[in-house]
Amino acid sequence: MAARTKSAKDRPSYRCTECGWTAVKWLGRCPECQAWGTVEEYGAPAVRTTAAGRVSSAALPIAEVDVRTATARSTGVPELDRVLGGGLVPGAVVLVAGEPGVGKSTLLLDVAAKAADDEHRTLYVTAEESASQVRLRADRIHALNDHLYLAAETDLAAVLGHLDAVKPTLLILDSVQTVASAELDGAPGGVAQIREVTAALIRASKERGMATLLVGHVTKDGNIAGPRLLEHLVDVVLSFEGDRHARLRLVRGVKNRYGATDEVGCFELHDEGITGLTDPSGLFLTRRDVAVPGTCLTVTLEGRRPLVAEVQALTVDSQIPSPRRTTSGLETSRVSMMLAVLEQRGRISALGKRDIYCATVGGVKLTEPASDLAVALALASAASDTPLPKNLVAIGEVGLAGEVRRVTGVQRRLAEAHRLGFTHALVPGDPGRVPAGMKVTEVADMGAALSVLPRRSRAQAPRSEEERR
Repeated sequence: MAARTKSAKDRPSYRCTECGWTAVKWLGRCPECQAWGTVEEYGAPAVRTTAAGRVSSAALPIAEVDVRTATARSTGVPELDRVLGGGLVPGAVVLVAGEPGVGKSTLLLDVAAKAADDEHRTLYVTAEESASQVRLRADRIHALNDHLYLAAETDLAAVLGHLDAVKPTLLILDSVQTVASAELDGAPGGVAQIREVTAALIRASKERGMATLLVGHVTKDGNIAGPRLLEHLVDVVLSFEGDRHARLRLVRGVKNRYGATDEVGCFELHDEGITGLTDPSGLFLTRRDVAVPGTCLTVTLEGRRPLVAEVQALTVDSQIPSPRRTTSGLETSRVSMMLAVLEQRGRISALGKRDIYCATVGGVKLTEPASDLAVALALASAASDTPLPKNLVAIGEVGLAGEVRRVTGVQRRLAEAHRLGFTHALVPGDPGRVPAGMKVTEVADMGAALSVLPRRSRAQAPRSEEERR
């Protein structure tokens, strides 16, 4: 008699250690999280049936569920409350991720001090620094509070013990990758350790009605380190961004079960700590009494928040066969597209054989297509050595055919520009309601947009070598 084949429950299966995806055969790359070499074999669990048990609370009609326990409480930092959707909800678990040195610990220490009062204690657990190091930072940023408790622990059991002793309403753990459980094998930061630590803290937060802020590391690609399951377990995921050489810091909502994910909080990092910016547009502008060639202003949307930013361009004669194309704060591919459109559609032939330098002011990064028109006008102004009219902003996406396309939120962009004192705007067709006292010019293509430059100066733009001959 032929040997019987293995039953389904005896057949080995495979699981991704990164995201938990399972399969009946081995694969070199996980189809779920696209990670390489993370699919490992493990024994198929025996099939069990679960009997009905005692329920923890009776099911209620959804209209009768009490929502008072889910009311958000302010963190004391308005810019962070904006991103969270009003504040921290009791029992919520928030993951804050960002590059080293961006200011995560500084911001959360400030939040810990401002959120603590007579009725709400805050526990700050540091697993990367000593308690004295955190105390020195608290002195520097003026984050001392009698109701803020500080502990330096790397063991999960000790952290849970501090929760029983302090009974806080807000827990801040810096960071989740450096805390480990003695019940599991493996070094801190491993997949199993991160999953166990996060799950234990989530259970504690839900049982106690305690809000929890977890600091997370990121990889060299900018993704949150650890298993992808970590982002699914928590309630809110915040991304802390910013160039370490600039003062501006942005907090974006990547996931939020209690609010929108298109809000952005703006902060300024300085020697005395980090402060929220209710009006950050001033960081991205250069106030001048006299207009300078090669500069143009635009209004970008960070989430739902309009910010006025300045684009600067400089063109010089090239000393090498292949002219330089250098950008800062702008996508090089978008700048190259604008150069091609100006040369072909705008009839500006002097740009092809000149060195081009294009940058933004204040470290802001302009990635949305709505800044195309400002980039193109700044390049044209630099090529003709002619300044654009003062108090002018340019908004619009530029296509390869030279047309100026519509973008979202034009009315909000115009309202922000008018609030800051700008009186003239170039926008695509049909901009909607225009602020009173503001002159808005609708442009359909690059030819109409370039008409803001004086005709004589455009005719005197530097010519190429062939034209000079």
